[in-house]
Amino acid sequence: MTVSITDVARAAGVSASTVSRALRGRPGVSDEVRAQITAVAASLGYTASRSASSLASGRTFTIGVIAPYIGRWFFGTVLDAAEKELSAAGYDVLLYNLGTPETRKRFFTKLPVRKRVDAVLSLLIPDEDEAAVLRSLGVPLATTVGGPRDGFTVVGIDDHAGATSAVRHLVNLGHRRIGMISGASEPLHWTTPVERRQAFLDVLTDAGIAHDPALEADGGYTVDGGERAMTELLSVSRPPTAVFAQSDEMAMGALRALRRHRLKVPDDVSVVGFDDHELAEVIGLTTVAQPVSGQGTQAARLLLRQLEDPGTAPDGHVQMPIRLVLRDTTAPPRPRGPQ
Repeated sequence: MTVSITDVARAAGVSASTVSRALRGRPGVSDEVRAQITAVAASLGYTASRSASSLASGRTFTIGVIAPYIGRWFFGTVLDAAEKELSAAGYDVLLYNLGTPETRKRFFTKLPVRKRVDAVLSLLIPDEDEAAVLRSLGVPLATTVGGPRDGFTVVGIDDHAGATSAVRHLVNLGHRRIGMISGASEPLHWTTPVERRQAFLDVLTDAGIAHDPALEADGGYTVDGGERAMTELLSVSRPPTAVFAQSDEMAMGALRALRRHRLKVPDDVSVVGFDDHELAEVIGLTTVAQPVSGQGTQAARLLLRQLEDPGTAPDGHVQMPIRLVLRDTTAPPRPRGPQ
């Protein structure tokens, strides 16, 4: 015979509503009682009915996630951390990969998440029209990219401050020919390349270093793009003695290009990245560390908090910590004439 929630409640000596809260990870149940109910449910072979719970609560127990590039390390890491947190709370994840302008336009026109999700986590920056469309869903909204936005809980970092610390480190080492590998061409509406570039320019200005446009190259936030961009920087008449890459993946590509050109790091060229990718320590990359998985975890927790207490207002802008990590790829420039 099928075991019902009433059977579990009777065996545990509690109400059916207490059983429901305990097995769904909801508040209002002590750890001791929750453990007792879980043990009783397991011994009886009880499995909560998702459809029945949905009908009773009006929830889908599904969180929609929209992302521009699920194959990129940053987005994949955020998504993985968020999914673990949501899954532990009893929610499924419905993923929409909006990697092209066509799929993005179709998504915001048809809005397939309507009535299918209890909340939305956006890993892309919506423009004003897109943000209005998401707000029309009437569900909690969170994002891990971009600055403060009405109706959204934003979990992120100070990109300008992070890039400032990276470029200032190179200036303090004595470098004056400093190049930058950016990702200015993509993705649409992404503020990260803009803020990190502005920090690069601000530090140069503060240090009295004239900006040379020839020392900027677009790496598209990929390893291959970083390699191409570094090759481009090496082809100018006066190559840089140091390079700030706006992501660790582009920094890895830059290191590959320098090795191919038989240049030593940091003796010939210093390189600093941004992110603290899981391989950054392995290759000894100096970088700006940001808690990528932590941003996914925090965004998921804040969405769950709003779902548990519908009266809770969005948290606004939650800023995560960053720090410059010094490793083996940066050093003072080797004397070789004017820089």
